[in-house]
Amino acid sequence: MSSAGEQKEALRQQMLLRALWRDARPGVVAGWMRDPPERFARGLQVYQAHAGALAQRALQAAYPTLAELIGADSFAGLARAFWQADPPRQGDIASWGAALPDFVAAAASLADEPCLADVARIDWAVHRATTAADHDEAVSGLELLAAADPAPLQLRLRPGTAVLRSAHPAATIWLAHRSGDVDRFAPVRQALAEQRAEATLVWRDGGAVRVAAIAEAEAMFTETLIAGGTLGAAFDAATRAPGLPLDFEAWLIAALQQGRLVAVQARRADEGVFA
Repeated sequence: MSSAGEQKEALRQQMLLRALWRDARPGVVAGWMRDPPERFARGLQVYQAHAGALAQRALQAAYPTLAELIGADSFAGLARAFWQADPPRQGDIASWGAALPDFVAAAASLADEPCLADVARIDWAVHRATTAADHDEAVSGLELLAAADPAPLQLRLRPGTAVLRSAHPAATIWLAHRSGDVDRFAPVRQALAEQRAEATLVWRDGGAVRVAAIAEAEAMFTETLIAGGTLGAAFDAATRAPGLPLDFEAWLIAALQQGRLVAVQARRADEGVFA
C-alpha cells in the first residue's frame, strides 16, 4: 500500500472509531467509509451495540488475572466504563488498554482492593512482552565482561523485559493464579499477613513470558540496565538497595539461561555512544 493509501486507511479507521465513540456525526463519518451510507448506518448501530462486548474481550485477553480476581460481571462493567472513559485511539484494539491499571486504581468501587491495580500492571507487562520482538541470536559481546574495567559496559536486555513495583505482594498473587498446586493461595495469605511489598520481573524466555518476584537489589540493578545505564551505574544502584546484595555471577548465569540478555556493548569514547 502506498504512503498516501496508508494515510487514508489510517484516517478511515480513526473516523470509524470516532463514530463508535459517538464523537462524530454519522453523515460525516459515512463519507470515509467504503459502504453506502445506509448500509454503513445500519452497521454502525450494530458496532455500537456490541462495543461493550468488544471492549470486554480485548481487555480480558490482556488482563486475565484481573478478570479472574474481580469476576466476570464486575469485569464486564469495568470494561464498558473504561471504553467510555478512554476509548481506543487506533484501529488495532489489541494495543489498547495500557491505562486500565490507573483506571482501576482510581475506581472508588475497587478501593477496598488496592493490590488490583498492581496485579493489572503485571498483566499488561506480560501482554506487552508477548508481542515484543523475538531475539533468537546468540548473546554478543560476552567476552567484553573479561575487560579490566567492565563498569563502562552496557548490558542490553531482551525486548519486553520490565520491572514493576508494588506495595503489595502483586507477583505472588499473579503467580498463584497460574499455579496448579492444591493450596496455591497459601503463599498469598502469608505474603498478605506479612504486608509484603514486592518487585516483579517480567521477561521473554523463548516463546514464553515469565514472571518472578525479585529482591530489591536485583530490581534496582535491572531497572538501571533497562534505562540504558552502564554496568557500573547498575552496580551502584544495587548497592543502595536494602536487603541482600546482588550476586552478579548468579544474575548473569540466570540471565543467560533464561534468555534475558541480548548483548554486552562497549561505549565508543570518540562518539559517546555504545557500539
